[in-house]
Amino acid sequence: MLNEKVAIITGASRGIGAATAALFAKHGAKVVVNYANNVSAAEEVVTSIRENGGQAIWVQADVRNEDDMSSLVDQTISHFGKVDILVNNAAINFAMKSFSDMEWDEFRLKLEEEMKAAFISTKSVLPMMKEQKYGKLVYISSGLSHQPLPGFIAHGTAKAAMNSFVRYLAQELGPYNITANTVAPGMVDTDATKHTPAEEKEKTAMFTPLGRIANPEDVARAALFFASDQSAFMTGTYAPVSGGMEMNS
Repeated sequence: MLNEKVAIITGASRGIGAATAALFAKHGAKVVVNYANNVSAAEEVVTSIRENGGQAIWVQADVRNEDDMSSLVDQTISHFGKVDILVNNAAINFAMKSFSDMEWDEFRLKLEEEMKAAFISTKSVLPMMKEQKYGKLVYISSGLSHQPLPGFIAHGTAKAAMNSFVRYLAQELGPYNITANTVAPGMVDTDATKHTPAEEKEKTAMFTPLGRIANPEDVARAALFFASDQSAFMTGTYAPVSGGMEMNS
C-alpha cells in the first residue's frame, strides 16, 4: 500500500504516532520516527519496526524549530532519498481551563505553538514534494475542534485553526499533486488520556454508536488511508475517527 514511500511522522515515539509508524512500516513505507525528548521510546518503536522486517530511523527534532525540522528532512533525504508523506502528529501541551479562568498568554501559547508546528513541519517537506510533484500531508486534529467540551477551549480552538490551515494548503498545493487531509480523533486510549477517569471513558463509550473509545490503531488506519494512493482524489477532507460520535460536522 505504501511500498517504498518515505514517511516522516512527528511525535512518533508513543500513542497515535507510534501506532502510525508501525502500521506504515507494515505496509511497506520507510519511516522516520520523530521525537522531542524520549529517545528510548523512539528507539523502541524503530527496533520493533526493524524486527518485523520494516525500515525505520529515529530523529530528534522540535517540530516548532525551523533548523531542527530542516535537519530532520536533510537526514531523511540522505538516508532514504526522498520525502513522500508527512504526518503532523506531535502533541502540543495546553492549559486545561475554562475561558473565565484562562489568561490570554496561556490561550495564545497553544494557538501559536500548534500552528507553528504545523506551519514549520509543512514548510520543511514542501520543496522536496513540489520538486517530485507528489506529496501526502496528513494532520492529526481533534473532534474537540468541532464539539466543545469544558476545559478544552485552547486545544479545540487551536485544532480548529489547523483544520482551516489544511483546507488552504489543499487548495494551494493541488496543482503540485500534493494532498492535505485532516484526521480528527474523538477520545483515544493513549498516555494523553491515562489520567482521564475510567467513568468518563465509559460514559464516552456509552454515547458512541460503536460502543467504545478509539485505540491508537483506529486513528493510524485513517492516516494510512490518506497517506496512500487509495485517497488519490481526496484533499481538504476532515475525517472524524470517533466511532460515530461526530456525525453532524
